Amino acid sequence: MPEVVRELEVGLGERSYPIRIGHGLLGSEDLTGFVTGDRVMIVTNDTVAPLYLEKAKACFPGKRVDSVVLPDGEQHKDWQTLNLVFDALLTHRHSRSTTLVALGGGVIGDMAGFAAACYQRGVAFIQIPTTLLSQVDSSVGGKTGINHPLGKNMVGAFHQPRAVLIDTDTLLTLPQRELPAGLAEVIKYGLIRDLPFLDWLETNIKALADRDPAALAEAIYRSCACKAEVVSEDEREGGLRAILNLGHTFGHAIETHAGYGQWLHGEAVGTGMLMALDMSVRLGMLSENDRQRARNLILRAGLPEWPPGDISPARFLDLMAVDKKNVAGALRLVLLRDLGEATVTSEFDSRALDATLAYYCCAANPG
Repeated sequence: MPEVVRELEVGLGERSYPIRIGHGLLGSEDLTGFVTGDRVMIVTNDTVAPLYLEKAKACFPGKRVDSVVLPDGEQHKDWQTLNLVFDALLTHRHSRSTTLVALGGGVIGDMAGFAAACYQRGVAFIQIPTTLLSQVDSSVGGKTGINHPLGKNMVGAFHQPRAVLIDTDTLLTLPQRELPAGLAEVIKYGLIRDLPFLDWLETNIKALADRDPAALAEAIYRSCACKAEVVSEDEREGGLRAILNLGHTFGHAIETHAGYGQWLHGEAVGTGMLMALDMSVRLGMLSENDRQRARNLILRAGLPEWPPGDISPARFLDLMAVDKKNVAGALRLVLLRDLGEATVTSEFDSRALDATLAYYCCAANPG
């Protein structure tokens, strides 16, 4: 039987929207109340479609539902693939009153949301994330976009969904490599803002890795609650929201260097968080004991410790310079003052960054 385990709201005034978390929801939950007209276009990929497309269609009884199936993978998060969505919308003559539905992981959510922001100058959309990473992070908050060869997520828009439906049963079909990638974003919330959650994660990391349904539901709820709180305070990343990017500036450099799709986003973020922790210690902000505590949790989650072995410190720094958080050419990094307390700063001793890059890009790096 379907069961809504938890529900919370992203508070944005008239644009507030619910996040529903439970199992057995896909195919049984009625989402027609979030549809603006009588037309729906589901955007999914060729991995997810055979598993969940028909169930997703059943969430919109009485509506005319079309679908477009995109190729799977971060390497397809580009203009060419995005145009397939516009082609489908125009071919099926969807109007401004249509609603797009993102059915898939973070790539699908970002592209469907960006298509919704652009099509006829903006239409409604709904998020149905099917990976752990998208359930705890990218489906919430309204960031949408595509990659550019010179930088990740450099072309996009803020466009909030009407609702987010999280069916934890989709995690039963999640490829094994994707689970640690999602746990990276879960761990991030404990590190930046929620020390009790970090304590809980240390106790429950094995249950999460084993896909215990109750543990996953709790982790998803607490992660979404943290992100919803931050987004409600700072929707467009004018200040506070930037703390959600712990490890991302380092991680995006890894993804761009390796080639999109070679490293999963969460894998790169996991290594990026380790680098941010290292730099925080070098700046005297974080104790070595706390760094080791966080490192142990990240590695217990099954995330990689080292970036690609062929990336030099100079190349790493060049790639970090192409980052949306940078202001007036100054590199802005998310670092930790303490476990559970993040800060965003461009005022740091560059020698600490140089030392971190030299350590993680050294010849002894087995990555």
